[in-house]
Amino acid sequence: MNYLKLSKKISHVLRHAPEEFSLKMDRQGFVQIEQLLSGLNAHNHFGGTVDLSDLEYIIANSEKQRYEIVGDKIRALYGHSFAMRIQKEKAKPPAVLYHGTAKRFIESIKEKGLLPMGRQYVHLSTDVETAISVGMRRDEDPVILEIDAQAAFRSGIKFYIGNDKVWLCDELPVRYIKNLP
Repeated sequence: MNYLKLSKKISHVLRHAPEEFSLKMDRQGFVQIEQLLSGLNAHNHFGGTVDLSDLEYIIANSEKQRYEIVGDKIRALYGHSFAMRIQKEKAKPPAVLYHGTAKRFIESIKEKGLLPMGRQYVHLSTDVETAISVGMRRDEDPVILEIDAQAAFRSGIKFYIGNDKVWLCDELPVRYIKNLP
């Protein structure tokens, strides 16, 4: 089984294109596992028939904790870009969060703050290492921004749990970014 290829396909379908497999998604982003498996197996590009144990393997071995299975349903925890807004659990964030970004975006961030930019939420990391990993997708030497999440939360910015390393918010004004170059 090509688990990397399978994980990328699941990520694409659950985060960006559920219509590709005609998935019926609820307001929390869950789809029936059987629907997803049916779509995956119709493509037959993964080196064998995909079953529940393959999904469980991907979830158990993913550093980024992208997916969640509850009962007979599965969902991507964050990173959605399609029109239907996924409802997330509001929560009080840690005191400090981080955001890794490419240098070329700094001027826009200085002007507008952090915006979702094609995603449903702004993604923030609980640690510098995760922020670096995220930022390196667009820049070999990313800028790591420190976010005063507690001050933002106290002022009314809503934060949502992505997973144990990722927090989300709708947008973040520049005044909560501590070390903007």
